Amino acid sequence: MQKFSLNNTQYIGGGFMITSKQRSILRGLGNALNPIVQIGKDGLSENAVAGVDLVLEARELVKIKVLKNCETEPKELLHLLAGKTGSDVVQVIGNIGLLYRKSSKKGFQHIQL
Repeated sequence: MQKFSLNNTQYIGGGFMITSKQRSILRGLGNALNPIVQIGKDGLSENAVAGVDLVLEARELVKIKVLKNCETEPKELLHLLAGKTGSDVVQVIGNIGLLYRKSSKKGFQHIQL
């Protein structure tokens, strides 16, 4: 588990710690994705968390764009989001981040790590 703080509040994030090899595989898969979630000036609302949770369950790997009018730094925001959704931050480059969580769906073709 990763520990981090946001606005003097401690959070523990991530579903499980992925290895550097797994992270490399996920980064490669993430290159082809377009950001499907955008977080703006409202920051991390409950609707945003619920939406990301649904997308993670459906796709396992999701690319998120943090808009420039968001007050929170993208890296902090994505780690906070990972903690709330039980996912792992694969990478954060600029305002775009990649989250991964293994889906619990039966009969789903999971990403092989």
